[in-house]
Amino acid sequence: GRIWRGKVSPHDMVVCLSADGKQTRYEIAEVFTHLGLKRLESQGVEAGDIVAVTGVKEVTIGDTLASPEKPEALPRIEIGEPTVEMTFGVNTSPFSGREGRFSTTRQIRERLYRELESNLSLRVQDSDRSDTFIVRGRGELHLSILIETMRREGYEFEVSKPEAITKMVNGKLMEPVEALTVDIKEDYIGIVNEMLSKRQAEMSDMRNDGKGNVRMEFHIPTKGLIGFRSAFLTATRGSGVMNTIFLGYEPWKKEVGSIRSGVLVASEPGVSVTYGLNNAQERGLLFIGPGVQVYEGMIVGQIQRSRDIAVNVCKEKKMTNIRSSTSDIAIKLTPPIIFSLEQSIDFINRDELAEITPEHIRLRKKILQETMRLRDISASKRNDEE
Repeated sequence: GRIWRGKVSPHDMVVCLSADGKQTRYEIAEVFTHLGLKRLESQGVEAGDIVAVTGVKEVTIGDTLASPEKPEALPRIEIGEPTVEMTFGVNTSPFSGREGRFSTTRQIRERLYRELESNLSLRVQDSDRSDTFIVRGRGELHLSILIETMRREGYEFEVSKPEAITKMVNGKLMEPVEALTVDIKEDYIGIVNEMLSKRQAEMSDMRNDGKGNVRMEFHIPTKGLIGFRSAFLTATRGSGVMNTIFLGYEPWKKEVGSIRSGVLVASEPGVSVTYGLNNAQERGLLFIGPGVQVYEGMIVGQIQRSRDIAVNVCKEKKMTNIRSSTSDIAIKLTPPIIFSLEQSIDFINRDELAEITPEHIRLRKKILQETMRLRDISASKRNDEE
């Protein structure tokens, strides 16, 4: 931290002033200053120095270390509240436990709660299901970094689509809103403006530097930012830069309409083959190539229609004794689309999950069996009509 007033040396007594007014006495063990990337032990530092001290067991951002003779707290530094939440749960796919070293509820729970010690803007709580946890963060990128870190550490789990955190204030439903700033080439003004207008964004300012670069500022609800980063980078061919600042809560407007089309869902378990993929390719874009293990309910592609279609990518060509003049023509498959972690999280809908393992990222339906999915859709329609 930074010393605002006075000085401190090893073995000095200090008082830690916490947010609830509690005062705890500690003895400073060591004092360090910095020279470049090196940490140097010091026998005394004064106001203005940025230092590191040891001997204080429990302290959080915003607490003040003061002299016991004059324990006066400095204005607190507040950590921004989370605006986006998603669920982390035990992997329930047929491939669970194959690729991760840590996959049990206890291991995932310990890892998430351990993250709270250093990730101060993160919130974790148990859900109504014993194998699922609600994780809240400052945005998709914040949560994506946690997911990628756990994945590299050998954890295996599944996550849901991120959603904006709402709350009730005086009987009104409130949602988080943010200030969005985008820096783009002027060639992309139209497409970016169109994308954001569908996400309930309102432009507040636009400036052109006269060299073909444009800065646009928007007022947008957090729910409109979910899934926007990947689409924005694609639309601007990777040249766009975006930044957001949390503004506060405003009355809920309406749902952002879904802009994603339907998907191709594997109807049979097995290993994908060229013949089955070729049949599926005629209906849409593929996410996998041949030789990939799949299970029923796994998402293997995308179509232009709004409804999902079940396909058998493991279907092999039947052997016959009839010769064909076209039998030797090789089947050509379009290279599959490979999603990054952030793109995968952006892509899934509320009825879908992303299966995260150290080796793969798979997309799947929450309900794997097709008959059960259709039954659930019918029940939802009846409830809406009632």
